[in-house]
Amino acid sequence: MTFDRRDLLIRTLGGVLALGLPRRALAQTDVACVDALIAKMTLEEKAGQMTCLADSFRPFNPPNPQVGIQDEKRLAQEIRKGRVGCLFNGIGVAGGRRAQEIAVKDSRLGIPLLFAGDVIHGLKTIFPVPLAEASSFDPALCERTARAQAIEATAAGLHLTFAPMVDVARDQRWGRVVEGAGEDVTLTGLLSAARIRGYQGRDLRRDDALLACPKHFAAYGAVAAGLEYGNVDISEETLRETHLPPFGKAFAAGALTTMAAFNEINGVPATADSELLTDILRGEMQFRGFVFSDYTADEELVAHGFAEDDRDAARLAVLAGVDMSMQSGLYIRYLPDLVKSGAVPMGTIDVAVRRILYVKAAIGLFDNPWRSLNEEAEKTRIFTPAHRALSREAATRSVVLLKNEGVLPIDPARRQAIALIGPFAQDTANLYGPWAFYGDPDKGVDIATGLRASLPDPTKLTVTRGSDISGPIEGGIAQAVAAAKAADIVLLAIGESQAMSGEAQSRTVIEIPPAQQALADAVAAIGKPVIILLRHGRALALHDGVANAQAILATWFLGSEAGHAIADILLGKVDPSGKLPVSFPWESGQEPFYYDRKSTGRPVLGNGSTEYKARYATTDNSARFPFGHGLTYTDFVLDQLKLSDSALRWDAAIEVTTRITNKGDRKGSEVVQLYTRDRVASRTRPIRELKRMARVTLAPGESKTVRFSLSRVDLEFVGARSQRIAEPGAFDLWVGQSSVGGLKGEFTLYAQGPAKG
Repeated sequence: MTFDRRDLLIRTLGGVLALGLPRRALAQTDVACVDALIAKMTLEEKAGQMTCLADSFRPFNPPNPQVGIQDEKRLAQEIRKGRVGCLFNGIGVAGGRRAQEIAVKDSRLGIPLLFAGDVIHGLKTIFPVPLAEASSFDPALCERTARAQAIEATAAGLHLTFAPMVDVARDQRWGRVVEGAGEDVTLTGLLSAARIRGYQGRDLRRDDALLACPKHFAAYGAVAAGLEYGNVDISEETLRETHLPPFGKAFAAGALTTMAAFNEINGVPATADSELLTDILRGEMQFRGFVFSDYTADEELVAHGFAEDDRDAARLAVLAGVDMSMQSGLYIRYLPDLVKSGAVPMGTIDVAVRRILYVKAAIGLFDNPWRSLNEEAEKTRIFTPAHRALSREAATRSVVLLKNEGVLPIDPARRQAIALIGPFAQDTANLYGPWAFYGDPDKGVDIATGLRASLPDPTKLTVTRGSDISGPIEGGIAQAVAAAKAADIVLLAIGESQAMSGEAQSRTVIEIPPAQQALADAVAAIGKPVIILLRHGRALALHDGVANAQAILATWFLGSEAGHAIADILLGKVDPSGKLPVSFPWESGQEPFYYDRKSTGRPVLGNGSTEYKARYATTDNSARFPFGHGLTYTDFVLDQLKLSDSALRWDAAIEVTTRITNKGDRKGSEVVQLYTRDRVASRTRPIRELKRMARVTLAPGESKTVRFSLSRVDLEFVGARSQRIAEPGAFDLWVGQSSVGGLKGEFTLYAQGPAKG
């Protein structure tokens, strides 16, 4: 028997508002009477709403093991029985409509399915990987590309994306660095919030609104030694100061779902951590949406040694606060019996189901189960010229000029002979980077194609592979050397394959593979100007012929328009303006390494003695290319640093201003960055912390005053008893073009005065 869905609709928002969902998600809507619906549900139907399974109606090959139901007919039967609430990682309107029709018309209660997918940096139009795009230091750009991704994903039949990743990545050996915004908490928070605004848009009920799912809660970026799925052993202060704040920004931006992390924190797996998922997430952070497990992470509690068996794992996960189990099937298998036995309270189940159904109501699924399942949208909103143009723009904005000894930009009018050498010279298999499995590989633009389209005389370009990504090729170096000798300029396209970054791709050595390093060294020995085009998903330790090249460009994995974007930068059609969101170390062994580290009691000061100081015996305790670094083709100069006051009053603010001037002969953009340091505190503080940034575009000779405001809140840190505090005292301040150097100032935060009677 099927209930009339109209009986389950009401014109009151009371229940949903009690959940705390944003009013913008609910205004002028009819939402399901969730409480009445829950009252009609069997235990099995409730567990079904808490179950997310891989989509067998429109299967793709996501980067996960092939487990669970692989047959459409079997999955359809599960949906008819009300045993599935969400399908993930399938795209296509036709298959989505088939699945939704079964849920709405054939199941007892007609509850629509939620369709989710891993749209991390694009569906068909692939944008730069998130780490690359973070180099823009531009929240507005991130919001625009996320909006484009949402338009395509919803046209392909999705309601939710498992993005953005908001983990602060402290170790470049970790493969998933590529998915986030880098090593800094402030930048990660700003860009994550922007991406959520872009995905979700202004009205969650619109057909092109894509629910965001910030992940992984929490501290996944702190896994020991950068080892994927590894353990995290950190202080409460570090958890709260570094790894939780970006989630706070994400939830404030309107995210209604989140995902529990694979890792454990201080001995407790996040998927079973009630202090993390209930006390902190729901209590302190006031999150009112629902929590996914990661892929089979509840089942993995057994391997962790935290659960006795699968049944116990389901019990621990649901009691901790995981509302929806992904792919393991443990909830539908064990929750009904766990409730009947008294091991799990019915109230716990009802709260989880209520959260899920309220989110479905918030995006309008009960009113319109067919939203985001429109055949015309699928034909017209995907891989459009406008999205490709945006991909090209984002790619150029993501490139970071690490080094330039006057060889860039290349003047096309000189018609110089150019040798493009390396395994990525005309490679199309590694343009997109990881987490782009919906993209069509044959539609990406490789470097050679991009250059030929931009050069006035394409015959001046020769292309030689020289080596494979991971090994030599017979005669490859000899051919590359010959090509270099015949050229005026050498472009060396080397780095990581996309399989070397992403989930499960932790590396002990973050260097150019040996075969490519040998190629670079041989080409460098010729003596021609060499420009390195790095392809990579993390910071790398560069050596010899790579590090000593005349120019180095960090080109990451730039997506669909990679070749065109790289050509735009090389030929000076677009000036590079990217800044590093991660620090490039001198050696792999420096990891974990990040700019906002602590001083220690024996720091190396300036050019002083290094004996018995905090340094490695074989390298400096600094970065080859620091966080925030990035050159342009023009010359920006900062001067006239001014503070409105040397005293920062407790409930006031100070204004910091500086003048920036373009003293070069080209128009360009610079990111001005403000850092502070608390000189003396009850908890030792980092040597610098990014607080503000501003992107400025200037014509040659033009100047502009950049203004920042700082208040006491900007100076808070996590102190005793995990409380955020600011302490009166002296602070250093820098305004510069990276996390090193800059104009220096100082001010004093004064204590709160006595209350006036």
